[in-house]
Amino acid sequence: MAQLPLDVRERVEKLRELIEYHNYRYYVLDDPVISDAEFDGLMRELSRLESEHPELITPDSPTQRVGGKPAEGFATVIHRVPMLSLQNAYSFQELREFDARVKRFLGVGQVEYVCELKIDGLAISLEYSNGRFVKGATRGDGVTGEDVTHNIRTIKSIPMRLRGDDEADLDVRGEVYMIKSEFEKLNEERSRRGEALFANPRNAAAGSLRQLDPKITASRPLNAFLYAIGFSNKRFETHMQVLAYLKSVGFRVNPNIQIAHDIEEAIEYCRRWGDQRDTLDYEIDGVVIKVNSLRYQEMLGATAKNPRWAVAFKFEARQATTKIKDIKVQVGRTGALTPLAILEPVRLAGSVVSRATLHNEDYVRSKDIRIGDTVIVQKAGDVIPEVVKVVEDERTGQERQFVMPDRCPECGAEVVRLEGEAVARCVGLRCPAQLREGIEHFASRDAMDIEGMGPALVSQLVDKGLVHDFADLYNLTIEDLVGLERMGNKSAQNLLASIEESKKRGLSRVLYALGIRHVGENVARVLAEHFHSIEALMSARYEDLMAIPEIGPKIAYSIKSFFDEEANRDVIQRLMKSGVVMGEEEKAVSEGASSRPLAGKKFVLTGALEHFSRKEAEDLIRELGGEVSGSVSSKTDYVVVGQDPGSKFDRARQLGVPTIDEEEFLKMIKR
Repeated sequence: MAQLPLDVRERVEKLRELIEYHNYRYYVLDDPVISDAEFDGLMRELSRLESEHPELITPDSPTQRVGGKPAEGFATVIHRVPMLSLQNAYSFQELREFDARVKRFLGVGQVEYVCELKIDGLAISLEYSNGRFVKGATRGDGVTGEDVTHNIRTIKSIPMRLRGDDEADLDVRGEVYMIKSEFEKLNEERSRRGEALFANPRNAAAGSLRQLDPKITASRPLNAFLYAIGFSNKRFETHMQVLAYLKSVGFRVNPNIQIAHDIEEAIEYCRRWGDQRDTLDYEIDGVVIKVNSLRYQEMLGATAKNPRWAVAFKFEARQATTKIKDIKVQVGRTGALTPLAILEPVRLAGSVVSRATLHNEDYVRSKDIRIGDTVIVQKAGDVIPEVVKVVEDERTGQERQFVMPDRCPECGAEVVRLEGEAVARCVGLRCPAQLREGIEHFASRDAMDIEGMGPALVSQLVDKGLVHDFADLYNLTIEDLVGLERMGNKSAQNLLASIEESKKRGLSRVLYALGIRHVGENVARVLAEHFHSIEALMSARYEDLMAIPEIGPKIAYSIKSFFDEEANRDVIQRLMKSGVVMGEEEKAVSEGASSRPLAGKKFVLTGALEHFSRKEAEDLIRELGGEVSGSVSSKTDYVVVGQDPGSKFDRARQLGVPTIDEEEFLKMIKR
């Protein structure tokens, strides 16, 4: 067989290096430097050359990340160094006791620790030989795991070759996980196909990595953080040096790692991330605290199950098991009927919960949720918990099916579910449930910001027939109010003053306050900036709305339907007669830099500001021509850093994005 020309071999090798480099930029640094089309061109060229010269194909080639036949079963892998489990701590006192044991064992007065977020995913071990990936395994029982090499190859943030180290022989430990938004999309797709839903992102990541067909794994949005080395031909003095090395050779290392000079600093880290965990786009269930010195780690050693040099501080559970006592139906401000599970009270994420949302009728059917079922509930942030799974083994046969009512439980009007929609709605225009929640939304801080207009007062106004729609709020008198419960003369005067002040909020706030379906704060702002007056918006055609880049068919249809409704137009006319400002000043393109000093700049805010609330700062940036984003990327111009900044600050430093404090921000806007 004729020997291949050297230029073909060199080109194949060069293409592999380029593709791995651009994978690293895209999946690890989140900072691509070529377009998707250019990347696809490199892949096509490599695939063509390998197809023409199959003898050049190697296991670590980028073309081999996806493919291969489904395995008949997973082979067993014996870990070169056991993957021990960590001792858990559930209180700060237990962390102090851990610290005392470590110092007593070492005979020292102070120990430096490394604090890492505990990723809620699936633990893995990756073996590299001469800098090339050769094997991947699950943790298993800690001594033996399952060989998932082919599936690991499909995770593009895991390098097939280490950057700048062709001599490395090591086992790297880490966690495979799935980000929250991708998990939700995956479950939506499975629901549409009638497949069983995953209970949580960890369940989804584990199920995806343990697929016998790697093509299924490749279709799942998996990612990985690497955080330790089990075996290595390298020498390090500290755990932080290990993490720095892992990052330097191309692994994703969590950006929120921090040195703690004593246990109290570690406790403060745990406290902070317990509060901020919902700011992350992935799930964490605690913090891992490790002795930084590897010499100290070796001296401390391990028990049969746990290393003595590390501990896992566990946050309160996000999931709990309880029983559904009943299923009620709640009517929202848009008329949506939402099934609500009434639970046997259970402690969850720091509070006792006794109800959980069931979303809609399809959700109840897809999970086969019945009254009397034992279920797993979960809570994400400060929202109502949801039922994620039925524990079918606990069924007794006494459970009852839920039936969605055909009449509104609040007003008795007909309940309609339109074709293609998952939500059933009450069509009653005078439904008190819709009116109460609608007024609460109208008066809320981000809408018309009517101070003192809380749920209790709104209920009284509706129940006594003083308010039948939003416009009635502006006709209230002091005589109407002083007779209400907990409403004296001074309180009534303050409320009327706040109602009067709300007239000046502007068009975007009014549009958001009206509660038009699919019109949130951002869409309301876009509409106000485009049309500048309520009259122009009300007369807009469907085609006019669709011409706005941010407006899609669903939003356009919703807006058009809302303003076509005569009753809604009547309310708007009455609001205008009451003096509510229904226009937005048009900002001329020619405005100078003095009035729009932030034009074209993208900002991210992190931490508490002294002179502004978060919303006030965001509104000010937009008013001065800037754009506000919730996440840091290479396209961010400035990150404004307040007190106790979160992970966005670390992300900015990692990407080299300029950071400014509040004083610098004030100078920038000339305040």
